Amino acid sequence: MSYKEVYESWLANPYFDEKTKEELRAIAGDEKEIEDRFYKDLEFGTAGLRGVIGAGTNRMNPYVVRKATQGLANYIIKQGKQSQGVAIAFDSRHFSPEFADEAGLCLAANGIKAYVFESLRPTPELSYAVRKLGCTAGINITASHNPPEYNGYKVYWEDGAQITPPHDKGIMAEVKAITDYATVKTMDKEAAKAAGLYENIGANIDDPYIEELKSQVIHWDSIKEAQKDLSIVYSPLHGTGNIPARRVMKELGFENVYVVPEQELPDGDFPTVSYPNPEAAEAFELGLKLAKEKNAELVLATDPDADRLGVYVKDAKTGEYHTLTGNMSGCLLAEYEISQRKATKGLPADGALIKTIVTTNLADAIAKAYNVKLIEVLTGFKYIGQQILGFEEKGEGTYLFGFEESYGCLIGTHARDKDAIVATMALCEAAAFYKTQGKTLWDAMIDLYEKYGYYKDDIQSITLKGKEGLEKIQSILNTLRENPPKAFGDYKVVSTRDYKTGKVVDLATGKESETGLPESNVLYYDLTDDAWICVRPSGTEPKVKFYYGIKGESLEDADKKSKELGETVVKMINEML
Repeated sequence: MSYKEVYESWLANPYFDEKTKEELRAIAGDEKEIEDRFYKDLEFGTAGLRGVIGAGTNRMNPYVVRKATQGLANYIIKQGKQSQGVAIAFDSRHFSPEFADEAGLCLAANGIKAYVFESLRPTPELSYAVRKLGCTAGINITASHNPPEYNGYKVYWEDGAQITPPHDKGIMAEVKAITDYATVKTMDKEAAKAAGLYENIGANIDDPYIEELKSQVIHWDSIKEAQKDLSIVYSPLHGTGNIPARRVMKELGFENVYVVPEQELPDGDFPTVSYPNPEAAEAFELGLKLAKEKNAELVLATDPDADRLGVYVKDAKTGEYHTLTGNMSGCLLAEYEISQRKATKGLPADGALIKTIVTTNLADAIAKAYNVKLIEVLTGFKYIGQQILGFEEKGEGTYLFGFEESYGCLIGTHARDKDAIVATMALCEAAAFYKTQGKTLWDAMIDLYEKYGYYKDDIQSITLKGKEGLEKIQSILNTLRENPPKAFGDYKVVSTRDYKTGKVVDLATGKESETGLPESNVLYYDLTDDAWICVRPSGTEPKVKFYYGIKGESLEDADKKSKELGETVVKMINEML
């Protein structure tokens, strides 16, 4: 059927409620809007769904959520795992509680028990709950840091990580096989509870989760010494982090924690920001104002589902607050966790530091210095989770730390997704530790650069919405494949990695080798002077992203080189548009 025919079928079908039909009648004269809502099904990708809330096959709504859940239920049943149940969490976005219930009641109608959190919880706690409850899968209703009009649906498997092969392909196939929304099962909530197929969870998961985080603390002595003097500002950005982040800081003993009042309470409109991303400077405007009032040394913000952590740290010498990118905070924590583990109990012979392919080369230098294995995986924390599972299954390999450039890391193996609550805890601990040595976290960051080199990494991205945008993104990747660049500005290309073909090519010798990673539509260029560029389409937004990194001799030199390479990238993007 054409998009117009699908639109008309929704209006005529008694399965869809009157409110949905009213919304669709309101766009009757807008052909472009009708096309965008119905030209395709909202794609169930390798992590689940994410899209704009509204009526239509290409939108997030109760019908699309039910259909996705029916596909998941069908897959679980075929795997013979329906007796284990599914954990469900949700964030502060519009319709998150309703979508969580739709998912839970669809599972219940299929004979699969749903463990649904009583109120909003962070993504990492959902990952923890899957393992704690022995569930076969997990569902998280969240659109992470997307703008307010979005919501999403992430699927986790029994190891607590987002789905990876073969489960992702299997679930995707089951969802795609459902062509009639009316065949999707659901049931009454009270009936589901009476049948023991719907159970609310809360404190029984919260308490052990917080204890797991606290078990990762290395220097309780430093916390005790600095807890009265260290001043911390925190913002949950209207999301799920408020209660767990404050709780763990309080239980560690930090006495001077100030929460940004305007951003404290959950609000799906995210009224104080254009979009709730701790990578954006605007997310910190209120936090920095409060930090200056309180003379805070550390300013933290978690995104709505609390898997990403943004950080500003104070330079005691100048009084200036410096932002730490995800690469910077990740490396600061990697150095702290690995160095202090080595100092207190030694490092295991099979220890590993894991990062994604678009993450800074500073991580490689840290791994080399401590003689631990550096493992590189595709973008997406689920691949870091997959490595942890591999260690457990093989009985070899010890996870020390894992992170990605997009402001996410994991300390410990209690969860298999990035965890901004444990990162909040660890950064506060590290700040206390360095404070006992007369240093700030900014001092520690400069020490890191002095030790390994002034690595600087950045990203340029372009948003291309709709069907035409998707085609343009693919065209950019095709152009680069067909006409591989030999240089980017002053940097020559040393080797290329095409993760779609799985080939690595040394440009000097022409020698080919394998990437050793799963197929992905990503291009990577190793450049001279330890620089690099990587191009990939976003998996969650209508964007194509150009990541790049350089190594400088000083902060100023690194800034200059990064700016120049960034300008080269922007010029190249403009030429391809």
